[in-house]
Amino acid sequence: MSATRPPDLTVEEIRKLALPLSARVLAGEGLLDRPITWTTVIHPEDDIESKSVQRGELILVAALTNPPKARSDSELIRWTDKVSASAVVFCGLVSRSALAEAKTRRLPVMSLPEATRIRDVERTIVGLLVNRKGNIERRGTQIYRQLTQISSRNEGMDALIGAMARLTKKTVILQDKRLRPISHKLQPSNIGVWDDVEFFLKKQDNLPVELHDRHRVVEVDPPVLMQALPVSGVARLVAPVITKNIGRGYLSIIGRESDLDEVDQLVCEHGAAACALEMAKQKAVNETEKRLRGTFLDRLLLGDVSLQEAVRQGERFNHDMTRTHVAFALSWRGDNQPSLRRLETTVNAIIAAQEAAALVWTREKEGEVVVFHATDFDDPIDHSLALSTAFGDEISLQYPQNRVAIGLGQVARDVNTWRASYRDAAQAMELAERLQTNIPLFIGDLGVYQLILSLSDRNRLRDFCEQTLGALTEYDMRQNADLIKTLEAYFNCHGNLSQTAESLIVHRNTLLYRMNRINEIAGIDLSRPETRLALHLALTIRRLLTLA
Repeated sequence: MSATRPPDLTVEEIRKLALPLSARVLAGEGLLDRPITWTTVIHPEDDIESKSVQRGELILVAALTNPPKARSDSELIRWTDKVSASAVVFCGLVSRSALAEAKTRRLPVMSLPEATRIRDVERTIVGLLVNRKGNIERRGTQIYRQLTQISSRNEGMDALIGAMARLTKKTVILQDKRLRPISHKLQPSNIGVWDDVEFFLKKQDNLPVELHDRHRVVEVDPPVLMQALPVSGVARLVAPVITKNIGRGYLSIIGRESDLDEVDQLVCEHGAAACALEMAKQKAVNETEKRLRGTFLDRLLLGDVSLQEAVRQGERFNHDMTRTHVAFALSWRGDNQPSLRRLETTVNAIIAAQEAAALVWTREKEGEVVVFHATDFDDPIDHSLALSTAFGDEISLQYPQNRVAIGLGQVARDVNTWRASYRDAAQAMELAERLQTNIPLFIGDLGVYQLILSLSDRNRLRDFCEQTLGALTEYDMRQNADLIKTLEAYFNCHGNLSQTAESLIVHRNTLLYRMNRINEIAGIDLSRPETRLALHLALTIRRLLTLA
């Protein structure tokens, strides 16, 4: 009994399973479902008319070696069509006239780099046609090798993602551990649905449940999961990007669910491994640059850097040292603190998200993260306060059980005043720690606090607090009321009643009733500026005495 012949493979399957990753489709994109019966190598200088070629073959055209005797690529296209071949692959450039000829004859045309060893390609295709299963396993190894070669040539993550997109003809996206896109290549067929898909991909809850724990993704089997997306018929293959047994990101290949095949799975699996290598390499480079930057900035704070060197080093770090800057100092406060590395990571993420220009480094001995923000020239303080507030908001969101102190220094118009700006920022941060506030404190707003802290007669300060706030404190304790809290919110909102009511989550009428009760119980008139100043000072002193 004769052996059963394996079913013919298509041009597309040959492209994905046997051709190098560098293969490009130049014509006949919609004709790649044609079956391939065999493959033949021809040389442009050959007597091609004497060639015996089966119907449905894939013609591999070797690079030109003897131009005077060679046939043109247009002639080769016409001959390929004449012998009813399914497609043709050229090594090197293809002329426009040849491509026009191919489109007229509805013939798929692909190209490989001129230096490609065409006989190696032929052997791979023949192996695939004879033993599909065995060749798919070899193809996985080849895909990984070709992707890691891109990394070894330092072509970057975008080149890796682009190579995967070319091979699969599908959208490919790499996200970091917080699902922020690192790189992606969008196929035209996905443009109309991409907003919905991207929104879905950015939500942590939408990750397959097997991938939720980054410390256990190494145990996921199989390593590539399929997941339906919120667009009819569209799905993704997703694999974790793992370094040192921890998930550092996620690689997704997106397309029609019916089109996602075993090659796409191979690309996703081996592509995730290649991305892990690239991320590890980039991290090592970043760590080296960070150490160099930290050493330079430490020298700058010691006054050991000239303006010329600062500008030159800034160019190395891709940062304009001549711009107006404001220094930030940040530190964890309280017990059971996360690492400074996590604080630095959060700060860098916000800076990247807002496309801000800043130099960041961690001072381990001092227990702080320092930022020099290239701020707005005309409105530097408000611009930097907005960025520092974003730091505080994100830190509170990611670490709700922890607190951070943030201080801002004075404006530095040139590198020579960075040192003073940092000292101010460290002082403001220290005061934020004592006040136990998450609100970023600007050194220019802290004159009153500094004056109070400098006073040595604590008994007189306590007497002033008792005289000003005693009646309200006693009422709060007796009635379990919130008049002191209401007064603090009133001053935090700069006397704006609507904002105060909103911050206390009470109706405006309730707030007005409380304000009247404060006037009555304390025997004061809040409409008088002197009274408001005394109350605000008393609240500040009360907080500082509590922390001292």
